[in-house]
Amino acid sequence: MKEQNDVVLYNRIKERDKKALELLYDKYERILYSFVYRLTNSSDIAEEAVQEVFIKLWRGKGVYSDEKGKFSSWLFTITRNTAIDMVRKRKNDPIFSEEIFDFIEDDHPQIDEHLQWKEEQQRVRHAVSKLSEDQKKIIQSVYFKGLTQQKVAEEQQIPLGTVKGRVRLALRKLKTYLGTDAEGRADS
Repeated sequence: MKEQNDVVLYNRIKERDKKALELLYDKYERILYSFVYRLTNSSDIAEEAVQEVFIKLWRGKGVYSDEKGKFSSWLFTITRNTAIDMVRKRKNDPIFSEEIFDFIEDDHPQIDEHLQWKEEQQRVRHAVSKLSEDQKKIIQSVYFKGLTQQKVAEEQQIPLGTVKGRVRLALRKLKTYLGTDAEGRADS
């Protein structure tokens, strides 16, 4: 269904519908930016590449068809190619080292794997959002910021045993939420 919506928006963009371009941009801007940033480790290239991709869509360059696979995979492919072109153009720029270029040339991330990873990340974030504020705060400190439980106890000025208890309860709830979510997805 999501894929169908993307294709509908793409077709509307071809008919010069600015609102459709905004919707598609809002949907993919962040994920494409982080995708290019991971490839290049450059926020400048990431911003430029994403902007260039949407300009290409607006101008009708690069035509999508169902035969090319999923719309999102196609979008990631043109984004990757755009980023590579930008790195090549900047190859002689001393700011961009040869290492960046070699990194992109050698690394061929699987676009579908990247999308799956992003979807999984959203599932986990959604599950974390269901936790109580205390549990959410501790899980974010321990698992997203990488702090030790001792450090969390010191920062939040609560006993270490309380931190451990909240982590244990939070993980139990997350296991339930994610398990329920996985069953729900399997049923649909």
